[in-house]
Amino acid sequence: MRRFAGKTVVVTGGNKGIGHAIAKRFGEEGANLVIASVEEQVHAAAEELRATGAKVLPVLCDVSDSAAVKRLYAAARSEFGAIDVSVQNAGIITIAKIEDLTEADWDQTLAVNTKGVFLCCQEAIRHMRQSGTGGRLISTASGQARQGFIYTPHYAASKFGVVGITQSLAKEVATDGITVNAICPGIIETDMWAYNDRVWGQMLGQYGPGELMAEWVRNIPMQRPGKGTDVAGLVAFLASDDAAYITGQTINVDGGLIMS
Repeated sequence: MRRFAGKTVVVTGGNKGIGHAIAKRFGEEGANLVIASVEEQVHAAAEELRATGAKVLPVLCDVSDSAAVKRLYAAARSEFGAIDVSVQNAGIITIAKIEDLTEADWDQTLAVNTKGVFLCCQEAIRHMRQSGTGGRLISTASGQARQGFIYTPHYAASKFGVVGITQSLAKEVATDGITVNAICPGIIETDMWAYNDRVWGQMLGQYGPGELMAEWVRNIPMQRPGKGTDVAGLVAFLASDDAAYITGQTINVDGGLIMS
């Protein structure tokens, strides 16, 4: 299928993990891609996507910086025209006991995961309204937007915030033909989950590499961790015409781990 041929899709955190899988899926379906990251790796990721035949613009961008976000969406519009889909995926996590959790960690996590989502949505909406063609906003929350987990109150707060932003904006821009939804990935095989496995494993009982992940996977009804492609499929659906009447929703993609 080439449902997104000629459409412009912005993916933050598009250089690796879930974001890269999302960008790849849109590229396979014909989209013009703009992938953003604070890491220089974004350029290598763009070359990898171009090798599949996709048109890709890589942009260095700190999503917590409003000026950088404005430059990102201006570059996307200048390169490819109207912005049709914006995927707010950039995110960070740290893990620490409450007595060790610093104010700096709290501030940075909320700045990237929550303020970053808001700033990108704000700018995407401005461009979508200018073009008058509607659009799709899809933001990455987390299973921790359903229930917080130990040693990550700042991360849980940041992801619950994404759900609130999603619901509020969905009501505000519905008559503009813009849908706003969020996704809650569970245990997905990425570099971030390798970090989680290692750090939580050390803090929760001296687990070896992969042992904690394996224990948690046993609680998933589907008995496997997710892949980036599992998440990308949901995002592509929410961006498609088939999801035109879905807005303000937060959808789990976790193999049945959390059913709410």
